[in-house]
Amino acid sequence: MSISLLREITEQVRPPRALYVPYAMGYPLGEPNNPALQRRIIERAFALFDRPSGPVLEEW
Repeated sequence: MSISLLREITEQVRPPRALYVPYAMGYPLGEPNNPALQRRIIERAFALFDRPSGPVLEEW
């Protein structure tokens, strides 16, 4: 499972499961000091393990 900041690259690499997030480079979990948002992103990423084998690319 990966959290992706660059959708085009993720589409080329085709990891088994990836969550695309629309945040700036270096901030895959969103803005600093926002633990509620960061937890939701991590939970959503872990939920990809329940999906059938991939590649799976889901948007946040």
